Amino acid sequence: MIISILNCDKKWGIGKKNGLLFHLPKDMEYFRNTTRGHVVCMGENTLLSFPGQKPLKNRTNIVLSKDENHNYEGVINVHTFEDFLCKIKEYSENDTVYIIGGASIYSQTLPYVDEVLLTKVNADGKAEVFFPNLDEKPEFECVEESETILDGKIEIKFTRYVNKHKMTI
Repeated sequence: MIISILNCDKKWGIGKKNGLLFHLPKDMEYFRNTTRGHVVCMGENTLLSFPGQKPLKNRTNIVLSKDENHNYEGVINVHTFEDFLCKIKEYSENDTVYIIGGASIYSQTLPYVDEVLLTKVNADGKAEVFFPNLDEKPEFECVEESETILDGKIEIKFTRYVNKHKMTI
C-alpha cells in the first residue's frame, strides 16, 4: 500500500519557506501514530527541514536527492526518481509506504498512491507550494471525513481519499 499523508490549508496550500504552514499538535500526533513502524519517502528538502536534519525515528526513511554526492546517515539514499519509485515498489510489497513530501514528490507520486490521508485545515496559511485539489480530480474520491476538531485554535478535519485509477509502478 502506498499512501500520501499531509495537511493542507483551505486553498490546498502545503508549505512555505521549506516548512509547515501551521503548528498542529493533534495532526502531528496523527502523523506519528500513523507512520510509526512503516516506511516514509521524501525529497531531500523535507529531510533537511526536520529537527537536526535527522531521519524520523522508528521508521525506514527513503530520501531522494538528485545530487549523487548527498548521502545522509540513517536513510536509504536514492538519486533518481526511477530509483525512488523502485524502492517504493520494493517496500510496498511487504509494508505500508507513506509519501511525506515535499510538493514535487507529492505531485510526481500522486498517480501511484492508493490513498491520500489529508488533514484539511480551515485556515489560510499563505502558502507558497500547493497540493492538487483532489475534489477536482475525478480519479480521487473522498471516502472518509472526520467531524471538525479543534487543534489549538484551528479547525481541522481528517479525510481519506482513494485513488480509483492508480497507476502501477
